[in-house]
Amino acid sequence: MPTPTDRVRRAERSRIRVMFDLAERHDGDLVRLEVGEPDFDTPEHVIDAAASAARGGATHYTSNAGLPECRRAISDTLAAEYGVEHDPDEIVVTVGGMEALHLAVLATVSPGEELLVPGPTWPNYETQATLADGTFREVPMPAETGFALDADRVIDAMSDDTAAVVLTTPSNPTGRVFDRDECRAVVEAAADHDAYVIADEVYLGLTYDGPAKGIAAYTGGPDHVLTVGSCSKRYAMTGWRLGWLAGDPEVIDEVATVRESTTACASSVAQHAAIAALTGPREPFEEMYRAFEERRDLVVDRIAGIEGLSAPRPEGAFYAFLDPGIDAPAIDVAKYLLREHGVVLAPGDGFGDTAPGRLRLSFANSVDRLEEGFDRIEAGLAEF
Repeated sequence: MPTPTDRVRRAERSRIRVMFDLAERHDGDLVRLEVGEPDFDTPEHVIDAAASAARGGATHYTSNAGLPECRRAISDTLAAEYGVEHDPDEIVVTVGGMEALHLAVLATVSPGEELLVPGPTWPNYETQATLADGTFREVPMPAETGFALDADRVIDAMSDDTAAVVLTTPSNPTGRVFDRDECRAVVEAAADHDAYVIADEVYLGLTYDGPAKGIAAYTGGPDHVLTVGSCSKRYAMTGWRLGWLAGDPEVIDEVATVRESTTACASSVAQHAAIAALTGPREPFEEMYRAFEERRDLVVDRIAGIEGLSAPRPEGAFYAFLDPGIDAPAIDVAKYLLREHGVVLAPGDGFGDTAPGRLRLSFANSVDRLEEGFDRIEAGLAEF
């Protein structure tokens, strides 16, 4: 009989990890464009606030839901920047966005029930469904529309077994921002099935071509939306492990109860860092945002200039989902580009079954390294 660990191993998409491990063992100059982590350090005022809090004695447990001041800072930020209205007691502070997602799935998906996710998709959702003893179903979005959210496809896939739908906007791996009307239709259909929409919005602060609004801000059934956010991407705080889950108070209460037997609470010091990030000076984060936007524009221009290469225009996050125009498995192309040309990309089949021939490029790297990376990609695709 398979153990839970066996089931998780079967659910994992190992292609991304394979490329990371190959790159770690490679002896030579590599342009690393496979990792989804900001290349900026956490701003000084955030570090100073955390150090000051630690020296002042803020080194103890907090409540399961988090410090009241941190929950208030999150509540104010959600309302002011993304139009999502939640009182502080409708928010739980988590150990990164990862725990928020895990807790959201545990709270909504019972054994045998279904988690629906539009594809291509981040692979961890499948593992999280497995850990909840639920089932995972990827709903392919059409490549010809650049993997834009097609609400009809998601709605047609819903059934009485559907417990939750994950909508990731901006998307990892495509960088697309989902249309608000399509999101609204999915939320309303989910509510009709007594299911939740888990809005994974950890990249929402990195939206380039229009206003950044949360799904809960423009839906008719906000009680059926659970909003996941994080300090990791927008605030360059991946190592601090600080995220949040906001939504229906009954769900949030259940989540806080579950945490008593898991992580108990987020780091007290990290919560003080988050307060500083969310309420302090904006200039460092605006500078990072402008850098990511500049890199996005560079990526779009370079893709357009390479024969045979294409990708949906990244509207958010820091990813481009490349179609290399080559009839070969993505893992083979990725290994070739690493081995022969020293550039590392993530194979598309690590992001589900929707687009196995694609390659995900992260532009969380400097302009100079991106230019060098595209030079190597262009040379490699011409020789493949």
